[in-house]
Amino acid sequence: MITSVFRKSTPLNLLLVVILMLVFFLVYQFQDFSWLNSLVSILKTFGLLLLLLGSIFITNFVAKKNGLSKDSCYTIFFYFLFLLFFPSVLNNTNLIVSNFFILLALRRLISLQSLKASKEKIFDASLWIFMASLFHFWSILYIVLVFISIIFHVAKDYRNWVLPFIALLSVGIIAMVFSIILDTSIIQFVKTHATINFKLDYFTNNYQNGAFSIYITVALFFVISMFASLSNKPLLLHSSYKKIVASFFIGILIFIISANKSNDLLMFTFAPLAIMATSHIETKQIQLKQEMVLGVLILCCLFTFFSQL
Repeated sequence: MITSVFRKSTPLNLLLVVILMLVFFLVYQFQDFSWLNSLVSILKTFGLLLLLLGSIFITNFVAKKNGLSKDSCYTIFFYFLFLLFFPSVLNNTNLIVSNFFILLALRRLISLQSLKASKEKIFDASLWIFMASLFHFWSILYIVLVFISIIFHVAKDYRNWVLPFIALLSVGIIAMVFSIILDTSIIQFVKTHATINFKLDYFTNNYQNGAFSIYITVALFFVISMFASLSNKPLLLHSSYKKIVASFFIGILIFIISANKSNDLLMFTFAPLAIMATSHIETKQIQLKQEMVLGVLILCCLFTFFSQL
């Protein structure tokens, strides 16, 4: 029954996800009413909501436009569910903005398989990734995905290999201008944020630890399912799915090495995991199995969300 609700993409389904997102977002925000004290805080809070909704719909667009999902609402629903695992991410401005830019980059890189306007897509993706790194430095690792995409599709043209460096120069100039205006140092910014910490000792309570453990288990299930079913996917889509898997593991790497570690950093894995989860649920199988997977996931998300409030 649950799967049938999101099996078809309709305006009603999209509206349902938007309403659910709004409700859970406000439930989290209303733990502290201080953001209501000023118009700037209110605008900032609802700006974050719009970015989160934008992230959900960009992920859905990437999946549908490139044939990675059927005409369903599973992708946006899975992305919404993954957000519930770590409610504190709903208030993490830097990560939300950085992840939004990464999704814009991912959109360009996945569409590179069409071989249309490849140079523009490589430059745009690189530009978005370097912009994302200004908000969370280690998101710069996604530049690896740009070179992976070049290898898959347009490796023979040497100019494609140069474009990411031109994008880096462009963002460097923009950053330099803002550093002069704001009287800050780019070198100091890099020194402060380009630090590594492999320790997993940031948990402040057992519920955070539990949410992390459940999420990793869920992620492992869908990743294994993707590897197991990849050979059955159309050959044309193999490179796109490989980029999605690579994107997921880059997100995991960012979580592992980031200094200011928290569960929120796993946000970079939400989009690729939502697409992999959609691939699993849309695979032809017994409906009861689909219902069980989705039902267990919903219960896990609700438990982790409310236990961390």
